[in-house]
Amino acid sequence: MHARIPLPGRETKVLSAPLRIALLLNPFTLLRKGGDHAPELARELTGLGHTVRVFGPGATGTSRPAGQSGSESALEPLVPRRFAPDAILAYDALSPAAWLGARTARALSVPLLLVESGSRSDRGGLARLYQGAGEMLWGRYVRHTASVLVALDPIARTRALASGFPEERVVVLPTGVDPHQYCPGLASRLIQQHHIRGRILLYVGRIERNRGLEVLVQAFARTVGQRDDWSLVLVGEGGARAETRALIDRLGIGSSVHWLGRVREEELPGLFSASTLLGVPALDDSVRGKNVARAMASGLPVLVSDRPGLRSLVEHEASGLVVPPGDLSAWTEALRRASMSPDARRRWGRRAREIAESRLSWSSVARAFESMILRARGAVAVESGAGRSLDPALGAEGAPEGIIGAERG
Repeated sequence: MHARIPLPGRETKVLSAPLRIALLLNPFTLLRKGGDHAPELARELTGLGHTVRVFGPGATGTSRPAGQSGSESALEPLVPRRFAPDAILAYDALSPAAWLGARTARALSVPLLLVESGSRSDRGGLARLYQGAGEMLWGRYVRHTASVLVALDPIARTRALASGFPEERVVVLPTGVDPHQYCPGLASRLIQQHHIRGRILLYVGRIERNRGLEVLVQAFARTVGQRDDWSLVLVGEGGARAETRALIDRLGIGSSVHWLGRVREEELPGLFSASTLLGVPALDDSVRGKNVARAMASGLPVLVSDRPGLRSLVEHEASGLVVPPGDLSAWTEALRRASMSPDARRRWGRRAREIAESRLSWSSVARAFESMILRARGAVAVESGAGRSLDPALGAEGAPEGIIGAERG
C-alpha cells in the first residue's frame, strides 16, 4: 500500500469533518534533540479541530478538541487499532513504531506518514543496532506501506533516499517555531544583568570544536571586535570552553565577549529579539537549525554555514547570509558586510520574520501535515477500491514472513 500522492503546495483544503490521527513514537524520539516535534504537532493539529492520540513512550492519551469528551483509556499505548484512526504518523522509518504503524495502516486501510529527522544524536551504537535490525526485519515492509516520508531537514531526505524511499514520496518539511513566543520587540534582562553594551553578535549552541566557534571569534576580532559598540555573546556550555577563552585572550577581545553559559528556555526569546545578528558557523551537519528558526521568528538576521540543514532555512541575501564553513576570510567578509549595513540588516530581519510566520510556524507545519493526510487518504481509498497489488517477496499483506508467522503462532 504505497499510494503515490502529490505532495502539498502552499494551498490547504477545508475539512468536511475532523480527523482522528494516531502519532506513534519510537523510544529514541523523545530523548534526542528535537524530540518536541510530536507533542507540538499534536497540539497544533488538535487546535485545528482534529482528535490526536500519541502512542508509545511518553504517551499521555488522547488529545481532543475543546469541549469533546472521550472514554478511551490512556493505558493502552500500543493498541492504535482501537483508536480507529483516519491516518497514522509514525516517527523514525526503521523503528518499531513504524512497523506497528504499517501493520495498523494496512489493517485499517488508512494512510501511513513517516517522520524522519536528520539528527546525529540518535546515531550511537545501540541506536545503530536497533536500526540495522529494523531494516532487516521490516524496512522493506514499511517503505512499501508508507504514503509519504516527511524529512525534517535535507539530511533526513538524503538518508531516506539512500535507504530506498522513492523520491516522489519524500518531502522536506522543517520543524516548527512559535512566532508568538519568539517575536521582535522583546526585552532581555540578561543584557542588563551582564552589562552588555552596543550591538550584539549572538552565538547559541554547544561550545565544541566541530561548531566552528573559533572561526566566528576570529572573524569578530578582525572586524567589529576592534570597536567598543559591538559585543560577542556566547550562550552554551561544552568541552572547548577553555581553549575558546584562551583564543579570545590571545586576540585581545576579552572585554567585548560575554559568556552567559546555559540560559533558561524562557530567557531565549528576549535574547534573540535584543540581538543584532546570529552566527551559526557549524563545520558539519551535527548542528540543527532550531536556533536559526527561533532567530528568524524574532526578526534577527542570521549568518549561517553552507550546510544542508542550515542553508535550507535561510534565503541568501534576503534573510541573511550563507557562508562557506570554516573559511575565515569568508566569515570575516560576511560579518564586515553585515555590520556595516543597518539597512540590509533591517531588510533581512523583516524577511526572516516573514519566512518564519509563513513557512516555519507550527500552525503552518500542522496545515501542511493536514494537507498531506487528506491527499494520502484519497489515494489510499482509490487503491483500496481497486484492490491491492501485493509484492510476493514480502509475504501476506507485504509483511516480513517471520513477523506474520510469529503472530499466527
